[in-house]
Order: sequence, then C-alpha cells, then structure tokens
Amino acid sequence: MISWSRLPQAAVLVALAASSVFAQPQWCGKNYMASQPIVPPGGQFAIPSTSSSPLLAFRCSPAIKPYLAEDVSSALIIVDTVLTHSHVAGAAPISLGTRTAHGKEDPGKLQVTINIDGKRVTTGHTVALNATKVEIPISLSGLRPRMEAFDVSCSATFTPSEHKTKPQTFKTSTQLSFLPTPPKGRSVTKMDLRTGALLAKPVGKGGVKRDAKYETVFPIGYYTDFGGYLATNLSVLDDIKRDRFTIVHPIPTFDNLTALDLVVDRMEELGLFLMYDMRWTYLNTTAVTEEVNRIKNRPNLLLWYTADEPDGWVDPQNGTSIAYDTIYSLDGYHPVSLVLNCENYFFDAYTKGTDIVLQDTYMIGNNVTFSSQWGTPCTTDYGDCGCDNCKGSFEDISTRMDEFAQRLFDLGWDRSKAVWTVPQAFGEDTYWKRKPTGREWTVQAALAINHGALGVVPWSAPTTPDIRASSSALAKALTASMKDFILDPAATFHRVVEDRVDAGVWTVGRRKLVLVTNLNYEVREVRFESLGVAVGAGGMRRVFDGGAEVRGAAVRLESVGTGAFIVD
Repeated sequence: MISWSRLPQAAVLVALAASSVFAQPQWCGKNYMASQPIVPPGGQFAIPSTSSSPLLAFRCSPAIKPYLAEDVSSALIIVDTVLTHSHVAGAAPISLGTRTAHGKEDPGKLQVTINIDGKRVTTGHTVALNATKVEIPISLSGLRPRMEAFDVSCSATFTPSEHKTKPQTFKTSTQLSFLPTPPKGRSVTKMDLRTGALLAKPVGKGGVKRDAKYETVFPIGYYTDFGGYLATNLSVLDDIKRDRFTIVHPIPTFDNLTALDLVVDRMEELGLFLMYDMRWTYLNTTAVTEEVNRIKNRPNLLLWYTADEPDGWVDPQNGTSIAYDTIYSLDGYHPVSLVLNCENYFFDAYTKGTDIVLQDTYMIGNNVTFSSQWGTPCTTDYGDCGCDNCKGSFEDISTRMDEFAQRLFDLGWDRSKAVWTVPQAFGEDTYWKRKPTGREWTVQAALAINHGALGVVPWSAPTTPDIRASSSALAKALTASMKDFILDPAATFHRVVEDRVDAGVWTVGRRKLVLVTNLNYEVREVRFESLGVAVGAGGMRRVFDGGAEVRGAAVRLESVGTGAFIVD
C-alpha cells in the first residue's frame, strides 16, 4: 500500500517518479496499474505438509535475550515438546505406542540434556510430551560474556513406557546472548522469550535508574511526525506522557540533528522510551552504522526500527537481515523491529531480519476489492487497494495476526520473534476515505492484543481528538493493570469468539483479565459463563471502558464497544 501520508515530501517525489519511470511498478509484488498485465506475484509462504503419523517439534530457547553478568545464577532455558501432524521446522517422527498409567493415557516424558558451546550445563531433566514453556535452570558461571552469541545444543531421549521400542533421540539448537555489562548510563532492553515481552529499567532525568529492577514494558505510542510536530514544540511530549503512552516513534527524516537531540533529551526526562526509525537508511550499511553509533548510548532507547513495509516496496529480500546483523555487531542491547504490509509476500525472507514484526492492516474507510486510486480490481494476484488481500472487516486484523503467529511457529521462530500491531489512526488519504472513530480505533487495538500483539504503535500522530482520547484511555489501562496479566510468563490464555464478539482471557493464579471487543456496529451481549469465566465472591471490576458494562452475569457491549475487566 502506497500511502502518501507515510512519506516526507522528498520521498513522495521519488515514489511518484518511480510510478512513471519503471515499466512495472508493483506493490506486494503485484502489478496495480490498469495498463499492466496480471502476473502472479509469487513469494507465498509455504504451508507445511501434513503427516499421517505424529511428529515431535522439539525446541529450546533461552528465556531472556540478552543475559548479562547479573543473570549468571538465574538463567533459564525453555523447552517446548509440541506434538503435531505438520512438518514444521525441526519436527521429527515419534513412535508413541500405547501407554497408560493408572488407567489413564500417559503421554510420556523426555530426558533433556543441554550443552553451551560444547560444554554440558544440565542433563537428565524430565520434560513431559506436548508441553510448552518448560523452564530448565542453568548457570552461566563457566562462560565469559562476549558480543558473539553462544551456540546451544539440546537433545531429548524418549523411551515409550511399554519398552517395546528403542529409545528415540531428538536434537535441536539455538543461540544464547550473554553480553558484557554495558557502559554506565547505557540502557538494555531484554526480551522475555517465554512471552515475547520487553523488559527495561525505568528512565528519567539523569538517565537509567540503575538500581531499579527490570520492568515489563507494554509499548503503546504513535508513529509521530517529527519535523512539523515534535521538533517545533517540545510540550507535545509532555502531553504524550500525561496521556500515559510509553513510547514515541519519531518519523524520519531527521534533517535537524540538534532538534532530534532536544526531542530525545526531553523524552528521557519524561521517562518516555524511544523507538528509533531508520526506514530511509536501513539498506545503506554506512548510514546504519552512523545512526546506531549516534543513538545506541541513549538511556531511553528501547528498540530499533529498520524497514517500513519492505515487502510492499519490494525491497531486496536480504536487506532486513543485513541491517539486523549490522545493528547487532554495533549494539546487541536492544531488539530490532520492522513492519510488514503484505498479507503473504516473502514473509520469511523479510522477517528473518527482525526480533519484532509489526503488521499494519488498514481496512477502515476503503474499498478493499476495487482500487479507487488506480481504477482496477484487487485480487490475490493483482491490484493495490491499501489493504492487501483483505475482506474489509475488523477480522482482517485478527486473521493477519493469526497468520503471522502461525508462520513464526512453522519456521521455528515463535520464541525468538514477537508480533505487534499498527492500528489505523488516519484517513481522508488516497485509499482511505474517512478516519476511524475512537471506538473503531480501540476495536483494532483490542482485537490485535487478543490475538497476540505485545505492542501497539498507531499510524500516526497527530490524529483526531476522538482517537487520541480513546488510545490514551487504553494506554492508561494497559500500564495500570492489564499488562500485569498480558505480559506475565505464568499467565495462561484462552480466546472465545462468539457472534463477532472477540474475548481474550488471561489467568494468573486465581485472578483473570477479560478483554472483550464487539466487532459489530450494533449492541451485543455475552455471558461470562460462555467466556469460561466464573465470577466468584471476589467480584469483578472494570479497568477499561470503551463502551462496555456488566449487567448481571453478562457484559453488554455498545456498537464497536470494548471493555476490560479483572475478576478476583
């Protein structure tokens, strides 16, 4: 999708020139002009073939990336032993036989051994079959911190309980980051690979609060105009902080570096994290090196951002990986992110070069089957309607989230990469004939969170007062209470979809968070019982009101209404 509002003036001229000069301008690999032929774009994700017999997807991963010297005695390796009938990455046949224990089916167990750089760090740890997120403690005391990752090999031996078949051995590998303590004042952002959440120490006037503990961060904040907004009025940042957003993503170009320094300085004083954008330079290794070295010591740097819709622009497929490797050679203390716009165009190639992949499915106010911009139909092989392969409903967002998550699992990247969302906060631009309402914005964000989003970065600010108020209300609820459920490694989760009402339920101990959103433009009511939630003596309290209220044993949702409740 070419959204001219995403481009600074110089880039608009380049894009317009490209449209008239190149014989076959494309978006997501598709021709989109009426004068062009229909040519299948290719690049579709290869869906794993199925197996008639069970397979074991045995995987291991460090629980945290990166580990530091402070983590020597608290490090963990997490193990997943998923049984599947799909030939996903690393899946191997397993002979389960028939097993019973005390009259019940016994799924069996595996004995797991872990080596780091060839040195055994644990052996004989028992892990059940078809388990996820099993934590195995390890010590890093025998390792010297370094910038290069350590190779980790994991093996598992499975012996059927009836002993009629020989033991089976499964092997997998991963990498562990164990870095030197960074220079004083430099920030570190860790990824909790049990959940995909980010961990950081609070920042404020004077820099990183070094004696503080790492806290979970739910990144919520806008892609924000720099030259005509942030750079000209620093008080905008005070408003952002007041509205309880946690990050700011300034949109380049950053022609005035003095102004950029002033903006980032004020963000630091206010405790706002920086998501630093290199969209116009990420394919230039020299430029990336200069920018990383200029920004990496900033105490409030949370993460890097390289490519903005590289799949749409049909950027070189190895470009994101080259930028990723360059950044890690220079920094390593902050994760890397990018956004993909296409539904299914070289997903694995572009996503290989990131820790966090965002999706920006913009379906509000546009015709997703016929392009108002180019006067052509939009299909899986042709056309650009501003929402690739969409159907024009909120479910386009949940479908995209689910597809991305499934592909990461199929590739064996579900532990090492997380998915965030980019809600539409704009309109009256090219394909999008109107702007979302505040309630519609909230549905986009809540729906994505229910389907795994661990960050919410809307495009773009400034936006309408209605959207700003709605997003601020969600930010306040997320930071005050909701993130403590969503980002907790001990949380269990289930989702219920009923009559286009989408509900996510996180359980931590005896407490639950219920986030429910109505995708209908009319009132809906859903009973808590149908969501698998029992309201006991501890009661229930609403922590977010976007058009929802409890009525007896049910929640009533207004048209495109959303609510969040904690059940004690």
